Amino acid sequence: MRLIVITFLTADGVMQAPGAPEEDRGGGFEHGGWQVPYMDEDTIRLIHDWYTRVDAFLLGRRTYDIFAAHWPHVPNPDEDPIARQLNTLPKYVVSGGRPELSWQNSTLVTGDVPEEIRKLKALPGGELQVWGSGRLATTLMEHGLVDEYRLLTYPVVLGGGQRLFAEATPTALRVVDSTVTGSGTVITTYQPTGSPEYGSFALDQS
Repeated sequence: MRLIVITFLTADGVMQAPGAPEEDRGGGFEHGGWQVPYMDEDTIRLIHDWYTRVDAFLLGRRTYDIFAAHWPHVPNPDEDPIARQLNTLPKYVVSGGRPELSWQNSTLVTGDVPEEIRKLKALPGGELQVWGSGRLATTLMEHGLVDEYRLLTYPVVLGGGQRLFAEATPTALRVVDSTVTGSGTVITTYQPTGSPEYGSFALDQS
C-alpha cells in the first residue's frame, strides 16, 4: 500500500483542532473549528473521492480518539461515504501507551513502529491513509515512509498551535496536483523526491 498523509492546514501551517472548538485545547489553543466556515462542495467531493481509494487507516492516538467519538455515531453511517469506510476498514493506531481500542477493526501498533509500518505498507492494497496525526506524521517523515502528502491549506492565519512540519526532516517535494476550491482552499498533492538541493544568489566577487 502507498502511505498517504492528508492534513488540513491554515496558511501559517497550523493543523490543530480544525473541526470543533473543543476538539483539541492542548497548549491553550483557542481557535478550534477554524476549518468549518471554508468547507464547501468542492472540498467535500474531493474528500469523498479520497475515501473511495483507502484500504486501511493509520492514525495517531489523539486523532483516533477524536474520530472514534464522532464517526460511529453519525446518523445513517452506512449511507455516509466517510463514516462507512472509517467504521468498517482496518484502523492501525500508534500510541505511546496501551489504550483499549473499542472501535471495531482497530489494532494497536506496538514494538518497532517504523518497521511495523513498513510491514503494513507491504500488504496488498491501494492506500494506507493518515489523517491529521501530527506527531505520527513527523515520525513517518523522519523514516522516509510517506509516499504522498495531500495538504488542504485554508485562507486563515492563527499565529499559534500545532504545526504539521514544526519538527520536519528536510525534504524536497514535487507538486503532482493542485486546485483551488470556491471558498479559497488550496488543495495540493506532493510527493517526496529526496533531500533538498541548495544554491546561492550571492554575487561572484572573483
